[in-house]
Amino acid sequence: MNSAAPPEPPHSGGSPDPKHVLTAEERAEYERLSRHAAVRHRRTRRAGSSVLLLLTLVLAPLAVVAAWVHDTVSDTDRYVATVAPLASAPPVQDVLINRLTDRVVDNVDVQAVTDSLARTLQDAGAPPRVIAGAESLEGPLRNAVRTVVDRTVAGVITSDAFQQVWEGANRRSHAAVMNMLTGDREGAVEAVNGTVQLDVGAVVDQVQQRLVDAGFEKAAAIPDTDRTVTLFETEQLGKAQDAMRLLDIVGTWLPVLTVVLAALAVWCTPAHRVMLMITATGVGVMMVGLLVVLALVRRVYLDSVPPQALPADAAATIYDTFVRFLRDSTLTLLVVSVITALVAYLYGPGRLARGVRRVADRGTTATGRAMENAGMRTGAVGRRLADHRQWITAGVLAAAVLTLVLWNHPTVGAVALVVGVALVVLIILAILASAAGPVGRAADQAGQRAVP
Repeated sequence: MNSAAPPEPPHSGGSPDPKHVLTAEERAEYERLSRHAAVRHRRTRRAGSSVLLLLTLVLAPLAVVAAWVHDTVSDTDRYVATVAPLASAPPVQDVLINRLTDRVVDNVDVQAVTDSLARTLQDAGAPPRVIAGAESLEGPLRNAVRTVVDRTVAGVITSDAFQQVWEGANRRSHAAVMNMLTGDREGAVEAVNGTVQLDVGAVVDQVQQRLVDAGFEKAAAIPDTDRTVTLFETEQLGKAQDAMRLLDIVGTWLPVLTVVLAALAVWCTPAHRVMLMITATGVGVMMVGLLVVLALVRRVYLDSVPPQALPADAAATIYDTFVRFLRDSTLTLLVVSVITALVAYLYGPGRLARGVRRVADRGTTATGRAMENAGMRTGAVGRRLADHRQWITAGVLAAAVLTLVLWNHPTVGAVALVVGVALVVLIILAILASAAGPVGRAADQAGQRAVP
């Protein structure tokens, strides 16, 4: 047996060679390359998250507007809820009453009535003073006719029945609104030569029938033309319709894309909490900008509507009614952004954040000890709450976010309600964890020391 056999190669299954010991120069070079790679990786992640953040901020206001357009156009109930208040808005009612009254009175020939009365008196041999008095009745008679017509028209426009008719007509004419937004000239709302017009023909017919029933046969002669009220007038209507159609198409997926980009921006960066705070703050600033744009558009719209076409108060009411859901959504997202940024800050190492957490911990701990002294220990349940405090907090916050996502068109009040409930739940859970007894209290204190 040859005891001087050569050793097995490393790949033959024998024992591996001892590890190579790095020299000082090799270790320094290795650490330098590692730091360089880490810096490059960190810079790449920061650059990627910055691009994603920029896209999120650019798309955030467009996503809000797109969602509003999509909901208003495609959802009949949402559309009816948008336009329903117009029927009960006093400025809009005044416009309809005055327009319809003028048209009816214009078709009543009061002068012919007074002339006929004067001729009859003259043929009967009445004194000239009586004949002259009959001729002077034209003004008072016209005023009397206008008063009666105005009262009748106002009774129709301000009645609950008209509110129901208005909502029913808008529900049936929802397809006409979609046609208007796409440029088709059909339905109660039409786009004609740079103007958006509301057809009030159904209202005219109802008023006309009531006046005829009341004895004003001349009301049957109300012309079939000029039965529209101009809502908008702008040279940019064609471009606005193109933008509307585009926003309607992307209204379904643009909000989802914006949320995904924001989540990726937070996930890609090395400092997740800081990026979350920056993203929330940026979205809040964009929502403030959107509110400013809405105010500027309102001014442009009011300046574009001639007073003879629509009084300023009625035009303002129409604009505010149409965009109120968009304004509400913008305010809601602004509040959510502020709350998100505040929560992200309170989880950080700032002096104020540490102070707030310290005060909250002292309050819940004192309450839990009071419960414990009163004999209401939570035992094993409290210890589990104390051991998994961070996970439970994350779960409550995730449930609050999911609730807002699933909420159909949440308002500022809904956000305040969800946030309030989440805070109450967290406080209760913290108190229960503090009332677990000595073991649970020790675990809770260890968890508090672990929090920066």
